[in-house]
Amino acid sequence: MKLKFLFGAIPLFFLNASNSEAKVVLPSVFSNGMVLQRNAEVAIWGSSDTKKEVVVTTSWNGKSYKVNPSAGNWKVKIATPAAGGPYAVTINDGEETKLQDILIGEVWIASGQSNMEMPLKGFKDQPVTNSEEIINNSKNDKIRLFLGQKVTWSNPLNDVKGNWQSAAPAVVTEFSAVGYGFAKTLQEKLKVPIGIIQVAWGGTLVQAWMSAKSLNAYPDVKIPEDTNAAFENKNVATGLFNGMINPIVGYGIKGVIWYQGEQNRHEPENYLKMFPDMVKDWRNRWGIGDFAFYYVQIAPYISKSERLSKALTELQPKVPFLREAQLKAENLIVNSGMAVIMDVGTQNTIHPPDKQTVSDRLSFLALNKTYGFKNIPYQGPIYKSQTVEGNKVLLKFEQAEGLQFKGGATESANFEVAGKNQVFYPAKATITKDGISVTSADVEKPVAVRYAFKAWVLGDLINKHGLPASSFRTDNWVIPM
Repeated sequence: MKLKFLFGAIPLFFLNASNSEAKVVLPSVFSNGMVLQRNAEVAIWGSSDTKKEVVVTTSWNGKSYKVNPSAGNWKVKIATPAAGGPYAVTINDGEETKLQDILIGEVWIASGQSNMEMPLKGFKDQPVTNSEEIINNSKNDKIRLFLGQKVTWSNPLNDVKGNWQSAAPAVVTEFSAVGYGFAKTLQEKLKVPIGIIQVAWGGTLVQAWMSAKSLNAYPDVKIPEDTNAAFENKNVATGLFNGMINPIVGYGIKGVIWYQGEQNRHEPENYLKMFPDMVKDWRNRWGIGDFAFYYVQIAPYISKSERLSKALTELQPKVPFLREAQLKAENLIVNSGMAVIMDVGTQNTIHPPDKQTVSDRLSFLALNKTYGFKNIPYQGPIYKSQTVEGNKVLLKFEQAEGLQFKGGATESANFEVAGKNQVFYPAKATITKDGISVTSADVEKPVAVRYAFKAWVLGDLINKHGLPASSFRTDNWVIPM
């Protein structure tokens, strides 16, 4: 068993207690410095090795909540006020445990794979743009960050190790660049404390983030045996849900930001089913309604290894179909939104260094759709319909005010046209008063158009706000095997 997994199964008996003799045991997410969701009824839970009544008292109103443990476990819901703090919560089962320096504000979970995990310090030989300046200016006690340990486990755990820390250079250096950027923008705009819980792990499949129950609809996915032990492979189905999500299920949150999908690029059709099912299952388990779920469409890229490896090269045609699955998922998941980053990919890496644009676009979604800042645009052009006139295809869009090509270009080389033979040729695309006109000298009778529908492409179709369009296609032809 690997040591890094071992701690995920060990209760942190006295981590959060002010009295080392306290019998109350709390998950790590309930600790000094935590942020609780404002204006809500939030759950606090734990265990006690006595049979006495547990009394939870909140300093912001002096109110006490009483609960009798069942088989040693207890859970209580407490009412939180408008944003503020610091406050304290006292938990007493005959001996007192006191949590201090608690802020009340907005709480979000940041999850997914490596592009969410990528810290501000970057990965080896893969820097984050402007990281030094961002790190040096990060000190802010109103932003609290919880970095959850990476754990994959065969059965649902009750705790994921971590602790709450105020934003500061040494802290944000190790924290998700996207998660911190999102928190910083929200804190500046909302003027309230922001808490981010990071539970992310690079190179992971969506199946690993799904519960066994949610995977019952997929008989081809093997549900592993419960051995109460760590999996050696982080991509075993249910492993990350068990080790990193289940321990925080029920913690009071406003929503989730998610950046994942690259690892599932070989199965876009499955992803379109699994991803919405994962979101639905998480929401059902949280039991607080359809909380906001905002996610990032994977960026264009084609790594050197994929250019050289035949096996990986065969995955390239499927990358745009995975992006398409993410685009379609927005219509399947209520109270969701997708941040398009077609214009910030980097050809030779799956980890584009411009994480600021990613976090900005996630924050635009949250500020507009969740917090009511309707003057903040968040949506790029959306393909609506096509009309064929002779050898031209006329495309219409929504959210297309000020439709243009990036940099003021009069034409784009990112469009392709095909006839009924389904063979695509490069096309000439120009902006018209009603949308875009697409034509190719190689296709006399066009049937379908595709835009930026490649593994690597630098998207250039934007609206007046500078927000990009997703890659898209007007056909529904079969995805290549």
